[in-house]
Amino acid sequence: MLKIWVITLFPEYFTPFKEVGVAGLALSGQRGRGFELNTVLLRNYSPKDFKGCDDAPYGGGAGMVLRADVLKNALMKGVIEAGEYGEDWQEKLHVICPTPRGQVWNNETCKEFARTIWSESTPKDLVIICGRYEGLDERFLQKYVDQEISLGDFILTGGEIPALAILDSALRFTPGVLGNKASFQHESFQDVLLEHPQYTRPRDFEGQDVPSVLVSGDHKKIKEWKEEKRLEVTERFRPDLYKIFKKDN
Repeated sequence: MLKIWVITLFPEYFTPFKEVGVAGLALSGQRGRGFELNTVLLRNYSPKDFKGCDDAPYGGGAGMVLRADVLKNALMKGVIEAGEYGEDWQEKLHVICPTPRGQVWNNETCKEFARTIWSESTPKDLVIICGRYEGLDERFLQKYVDQEISLGDFILTGGEIPALAILDSALRFTPGVLGNKASFQHESFQDVLLEHPQYTRPRDFEGQDVPSVLVSGDHKKIKEWKEEKRLEVTERFRPDLYKIFKKDN
């Protein structure tokens, strides 16, 4: 079973994540290869409890910065010692941190992350460092973090929400987590284009009927309709992606 460790000031974020949905099934060993999610409370590794986790930045400036020594203590004792990883822990763990300057997280980086970090042959346990306030001491990032990841060009109050997004999206690309492999093979962004519109019962909703081709039983025409609609939806809602697709095709 692969382990996921999250170093955070607010472990409450992750309680429902472990209990519901597809991710909850994966984290409880009911789907896929099996994962175990552990939270490490950062303030337990501070010499001054909660207030000792951060301090004012050198050189001045607004806000506070998470201390390198407290972060290292949480990593060494809360993860490496608790998980019994030994002196060669760097070969067994992949440490990531959500930051604004990190690699942008998209469908391709997500698939590559799941394929390499959780590979069948040489998988690694994952450690996520959740920042707060003005961020983390640069020295800790440089020495102990393997990969920085960004959800996009916006700022959140902490790293917990990005951590959840990273885990939820990456878990879907591990074998056996989704009940149907085709679920992600035909989704938005798989080949740049967005997904086609979806319909279900009732067939008539407030005077609007389901497109007749979808109930025709003609699989060839249904496939053609889906491809046509993918182009239309992408051009309308994401013209940037549509331009990329047209350029490559």
